[in-house]
Amino acid sequence: MLNLIWISFFIVAFLTACVQALFFGQADVFAAIVRAMFDSSKSAFEISLGLTGVMTLWLGIMKIGENAGFMAALARMLNPLFARIFPAIPPDHPALGAMTMNIAANMLGLDNAATPMGLKAMQELQTLNPSKDTASNAQILFLVINTASVTLFPVTVFAYRAQLGAADPTDVFIPILIATYISTLFGFIAVALVQKINLFDRVILSYMVGLSLLVGGITLWFARLSAAQMQAQSALISNFLLSLLVVVFIGGAALKRVNVYDAFIDGAREGFATAVRIIPYLVAMLVGIAVLRASGALDLLMNGIRALVALAGWDTRFVDGVPTALMKTLSGSGARGMMIDTMKTQGADSFAGRLVSVIQGSTETTFYVLAVYFGSVGIKHTRHAVQCGLFADLVGFIAAVAVAYLFFG
Repeated sequence: MLNLIWISFFIVAFLTACVQALFFGQADVFAAIVRAMFDSSKSAFEISLGLTGVMTLWLGIMKIGENAGFMAALARMLNPLFARIFPAIPPDHPALGAMTMNIAANMLGLDNAATPMGLKAMQELQTLNPSKDTASNAQILFLVINTASVTLFPVTVFAYRAQLGAADPTDVFIPILIATYISTLFGFIAVALVQKINLFDRVILSYMVGLSLLVGGITLWFARLSAAQMQAQSALISNFLLSLLVVVFIGGAALKRVNVYDAFIDGAREGFATAVRIIPYLVAMLVGIAVLRASGALDLLMNGIRALVALAGWDTRFVDGVPTALMKTLSGSGARGMMIDTMKTQGADSFAGRLVSVIQGSTETTFYVLAVYFGSVGIKHTRHAVQCGLFADLVGFIAAVAVAYLFFG
């Protein structure tokens, strides 16, 4: 899929440029495309290079928390809920442990730990699957929870915002928390309705009501504030919580006699390797998007969507987040490229820059997760997985737009 998307960027850009040159006399459009290719490749490398320090820091901190047992503690908190929403899985089956560790790692932003655990969980679930080429109910629910991607600490988004000059890179923390919770909740409800899971079960209802009250309370608190107060308090609380996280991780690790410094260095190495590893992907996507923009194709698409939105009488500012939202369902690197392009062209602290940051942090790449997780165990018939995953993505986008207007509009 990503291969076809990337190829289409260049073909559409070239055809648009031909029309611009032949019918509108813009003979310099091809020079603009070539210049955009070189400029964007240089920019992608510079962004990745600047990202190295931030990624090194945060993955080092997260490794301390992992070694201190915080991920395992979070997994234990999820165990009672998972035992109810996955009734086909026997108690103490290895799949439950792998799933809780995967979700816990995702919540803490530990992508490197989350993916292996997710694949392990899918393999364990496959041992219980009576029809090996068709997704079971448990596999579908697990996958949709992954694609909705509830994230407590979107470290990568913070890192990109810091590199692209945001005055306060973490000011999107509370909006992302609200949007990602809403997308996960509605994704879960969609699957539960299809699979006839009893949403009024005492344990399930307790988790849903408790978390909903917490997120709802946060939303109502901020909704009563003025725009200036909202941004100031959101930034204060976000930075306080992240500072508290660092102190708790380090303090907890020290109490458990973990070598905190060595744990940080191990995680920092992963952060450095991650930052270096994304350079080719970032260059590829930013060059493709730059070619589209230089040819005029991206502006034509965006202007067309804006015109339709304006006809409906709606505010058009959210349209700048549509490319990131559409790409997010298909490709993580593609969505990341769209997010960075928006922040570079409009500013990290612009409404559009903050909106795409919230979108990036609120959902996962549905088709990629489907391909990797189901492909790892030979699942061919996905049943209602795609529909429920895309529904969660749509709700996540709507929630991201709503909280962006609430906090930054």
